[in-house]
Amino acid sequence: MKPALLPWALLLLATAPGPGPGPAADAQDSCSMRCGALDGPCSCHPTCSGLGTCCLDFRDFCLEILPYSGSMMGGKDFVVQHFKMSSPTDTSAICRFKESIQTLGHVDSSGQVHCVSPLLYESGRVPFTVSLDNGHSFPRAGTWLAVHPNKVSMMEKSELVNETRWQYYGTADTSGNLSLTWHVEALPTQTVTIELWGYEETGMPYSQEWTAKWSYLYPLATHIPNSGSFTFTPKPAPPSYQRWRVGALRIIDSKNYAGQKDVQALWTNDHALAWHLSDDFREDPVAWARTQCQAWEELEDQLPSFLEELPDCPCTLTQARADSGRFFTDYGCDMEQGSVCTYHPGAVHCVRSVQASPRYGSGQQCCYTADGTQLLTADSSSGSTPDRGHDWGAPPFRTPPRVPGMSHWLYDVLSFYYCCLWAPDCPRYMQRRPSNDCRNYRPPRLASAFGDPHFVTFDGTNFTFNGRGEYVLLEAVLTDLRVQARAQPGRMFNGEARARGCSGWRRVDPRWEAGAKWCPFHSHHHRHTDPWHRADCNGRPGGQLRRGGGQAGQRDQRSGGAAEPGGAELRRAELDGPEG
Repeated sequence: MKPALLPWALLLLATAPGPGPGPAADAQDSCSMRCGALDGPCSCHPTCSGLGTCCLDFRDFCLEILPYSGSMMGGKDFVVQHFKMSSPTDTSAICRFKESIQTLGHVDSSGQVHCVSPLLYESGRVPFTVSLDNGHSFPRAGTWLAVHPNKVSMMEKSELVNETRWQYYGTADTSGNLSLTWHVEALPTQTVTIELWGYEETGMPYSQEWTAKWSYLYPLATHIPNSGSFTFTPKPAPPSYQRWRVGALRIIDSKNYAGQKDVQALWTNDHALAWHLSDDFREDPVAWARTQCQAWEELEDQLPSFLEELPDCPCTLTQARADSGRFFTDYGCDMEQGSVCTYHPGAVHCVRSVQASPRYGSGQQCCYTADGTQLLTADSSSGSTPDRGHDWGAPPFRTPPRVPGMSHWLYDVLSFYYCCLWAPDCPRYMQRRPSNDCRNYRPPRLASAFGDPHFVTFDGTNFTFNGRGEYVLLEAVLTDLRVQARAQPGRMFNGEARARGCSGWRRVDPRWEAGAKWCPFHSHHHRHTDPWHRADCNGRPGGQLRRGGGQAGQRDQRSGGAAEPGGAELRRAELDGPEG
């Protein structure tokens, strides 16, 4: 029988996060509190599975979970794999994320441990630990992948029926009922409560006091049947709630108290809260929006310009789709998903810069028409617009304007509603969000190494090189990127060396000197280059390099890489690790 809710709340308050006891000196053959460790008689690092060097209890303490990802808004129940409690009825679970955020988990009747993901202000891989002794120790560890809300499956969230109506409610010819739907099986309970949460960022922009916060506002419905749909007629919210203009709805089990954080839930997309705004908005939405547009304009003019540090847009749609190292499909205007471009009518496809700008965390956006030409704000209000807050956020996240999705909503999307969608003052907005016209764009270049080996450098130079040893293939000073490689003679299937004079790349080692280290996956296939896996070398994986093949990669136009025209030189280098 599960404990009552109030004692659990007191328990979570009483078990403040701490480092917990370390492993005993004679426990180095266990992975308890050692996930990611390589030292000791056995390994607790993720690479141990392929090498056969794992501690016997590796799977009991270094956790695999299913599902392994969910919305950064939280509320997703996930299950620990390969580990079960022998007496599930007497055990509870506390899950701690980032050493500071605790959520209440549980152990089901089969002995499997469940956790609930928390509300986060960041995307990406988030470490977590699990306690099965009421928070006294957290010896088990794993990694949760927090995803941008727009990339979450519709099965995992609630849907605003005709989302445009929600965001235009109260303007001309938009009134009546609003509806939302959800998948009943995604929230297994008899009755639900539907809540409104609001998002805001307070404090002086670009100061230490600039903070981001989600707040519970009020319920739309309580203890209603979990039928999968809800319809209501919106009423203006009380004045105390009017400062929130962006938010989302959350559906939870009615057994939870109103506004309870980090419980299993379904969220809607974040959206403009036109439907809850005051009577002033409904009586004259154009005048109300013009006032807000002017206030945004005055604030924007006081903030530093971010345009100079953005990358230049590709000139054509073909270039934009090919330049995947620097630009990626915009979730809100994707030709592979039907080109539903709400904010850029006339465009068939938009891309965003992959990386946020280094100083201000801003982002570039580039939109294109059906004939492949760039859509500019100088020609149309549908033109592509740069963003003060990158839609995907920017490391280290958590604080404005680097919160994925939400900072972008406040500084770039909501202001678009004020000036362009709710009022006819779009020139004000476009003046401060002008399209980049691509005049300084330089397409990326390709380099490759293949065969004997043969090389083609970024400037198109071809040559063959049969040297042995370690070399620097690429060095980019601006981004601290270095690509090293080891060349040694290849071998045939029977183990004999290939023809004299021939050598091949046995190991390629890309690394960012000031960033994450790259850790190896050791290959048992001597005919291929060792694949490497980006990680913090503590058991938390990142992106992966492909095995084999030809392309050495794309060169960033701002990288300052060593492979400029005439730069066909290979420099000797030292590689960490044993010979392959």
